[in-house]
Amino acid sequence: MANWKELEKKYFMRTLVRAPLTIVKGQGSYVWDESGRKYLDFVAGWAVNSLGHCHPAVVEAVKSQVGELIQTSNHYYTIPQLQLAQLLVENSSLNKVFLCNSGAEATEGAVKLARRYGKLHLNGAYEVITATGSFHGRTLAMVSASGQLKHQQPYTPLPAGFINVAYDSIEAIMEATTSTVCAVMLEPVQGEGGVNVPSPNYLKEVRRWCDEKGIVLILDEIQTGIGRTGSLFAHQIYGIEPDVMTLAKGLGGGLPIGAIMAKDKFSVFTAGEHGSTFGGNPVTCAAAYAALAFIIENDIPRNAYDMGARLADGLKRIKERWPTLITEIRGKGLLLAVQFSEDIAKELTQKCLENGLLVNDVKPNALRLMPALNITEDEVEEALSLLEMALCRLRSCQG
Repeated sequence: MANWKELEKKYFMRTLVRAPLTIVKGQGSYVWDESGRKYLDFVAGWAVNSLGHCHPAVVEAVKSQVGELIQTSNHYYTIPQLQLAQLLVENSSLNKVFLCNSGAEATEGAVKLARRYGKLHLNGAYEVITATGSFHGRTLAMVSASGQLKHQQPYTPLPAGFINVAYDSIEAIMEATTSTVCAVMLEPVQGEGGVNVPSPNYLKEVRRWCDEKGIVLILDEIQTGIGRTGSLFAHQIYGIEPDVMTLAKGLGGGLPIGAIMAKDKFSVFTAGEHGSTFGGNPVTCAAAYAALAFIIENDIPRNAYDMGARLADGLKRIKERWPTLITEIRGKGLLLAVQFSEDIAKELTQKCLENGLLVNDVKPNALRLMPALNITEDEVEEALSLLEMALCRLRSCQG
């Protein structure tokens, strides 16, 4: 058996802090390591595996497409790309789609689109307001857009054009809006920032403000979209519509894909102003179409809502038994966080792994849970049991 950790250390750039686990197989909500040990996966590829690992609908779509056509470039029409675009538009409030390869590409492209709109319709306005605690990707521009100093400080000076303001504050957005602002970009629920849920009226107030000022509202639904929060798109929970929306993660059912969606008014790119060699690749589009169609036809967002409520209730019961250690359970649907009074998340994540449960220490004092959207009741109960066992190993069970 190869020493994969040593090979990674020798050959791979040191950009990652990996869990001490080499995964060789996945099926549904479970993965197996190289020794055959089984783990319940509540990370799901960072909310990517919307239908779990190797879902039959996705596997069959990939098998079929990979034997027919793999890559052509966007110089030609391809059927899976257009089928996916149609499905996205027909099940959203937006009218046009551009397909790319990742969430970072989608948000980068959305900012380009907003800047183009600003040049055409807002006297050259170019700045984009974002929120502290946000995360929009790891390109240099999106690091500047993301309101987290830990991601920004290694790369200063950063590209200009982004204004980070306090999260969940319409007043902060209003104060930052000048004649040079073309857009506001927000996550409906902040994922990488710690699963931060806004006040009930925040997004409605932002929507009204953007309408009043004639600026673009971009919603980054890369983590929250495709059923993750209990509705197909998280903004539906808050009763608003974006002008531009970005998607990735769960859209591909495990394969890498991103999307920019826009209402007709804001779809201002013209030929040659944006592009992607691999964007809308036939294989990834076939997988995404299969995953999205299954999610819609089987009302998977409803399962995410129901199982998210069951998981949240179970976490609250654990909180009652650990009242000084667990301070908050928050989130929407199957995007949940457990907040602690101490910085124990890393150690607890390791204890969970040793017990056979994969979770994410999204912050030093918070765990993030984001399992497959088709998770079952039994799997939720298993995760709750394994998590509490890990807490008991970490601390006395008396709390």
